[in-house]
Amino acid sequence: MDTLVSLRNISKTYHLGKTTVPALQHVSLDVGASELVALSGPSGSGKSTLLNTCGLIDTPDEGEYTLGGESMLSRTSKELTMVRRNKIGFVFQSFNLVPVMTAYENIEYPLLLTGLHDAERKKRVDEIMNQVGLEQYQQQLPDQLSGGQRQRVAMARALVKQPMLVIADEPTANLDTQTATHIIDLMKDLSRRYGTTFLIATHDQRMTERCDQKIILVDGKINTHDMNMTRDNALDKGGNG
Repeated sequence: MDTLVSLRNISKTYHLGKTTVPALQHVSLDVGASELVALSGPSGSGKSTLLNTCGLIDTPDEGEYTLGGESMLSRTSKELTMVRRNKIGFVFQSFNLVPVMTAYENIEYPLLLTGLHDAERKKRVDEIMNQVGLEQYQQQLPDQLSGGQRQRVAMARALVKQPMLVIADEPTANLDTQTATHIIDLMKDLSRRYGTTFLIATHDQRMTERCDQKIILVDGKINTHDMNMTRDNALDKGGNG
């Protein structure tokens, strides 16, 4: 499997007054194309910083980050904005939908930023809405949709520009078991269909059990012992993650 995300010795420290907080300490990992990767760990372990680094929101103090084989840390701010706009999607726990836009308009919005022409925009939005089962909800506003439907809109919005990577922050945390299961199944299906990699920060065991790889962060470091135990358990089950 081709490596899509590669981090080498990534470190990030925050300075809060006189206090120094090491958020990431020499983190290295590889994530393959089309993989679902669960990122777990206690609060303050560095999950958000790692997500923000991979999403090109935060810049590490040291290390190397390549996306699709291209170095990200030597690029200008404008270049990073274009990579985020065209190659990375985001899914949030709170959905972050625009309340005055319909489901269709929320999904279409990222394509407006890319300057895609009308016919191609309509084709992509119609296709992804069909894939996530929202064809009949195109004109509904977010507050007219259930939590699961809103998360589907958020996922469609992230995927409509056909990104390499989707950054997902606790995407099932506010969902009941049945809805969460549907969302997880949908993420797995869409990752295979579009060749998209999902990097998912989650405390939800329903999610971690279904991912291809589990990364456990503790105090800004990858806990390789727990990762090895997770891998061995998956092999014992004959699992694929």
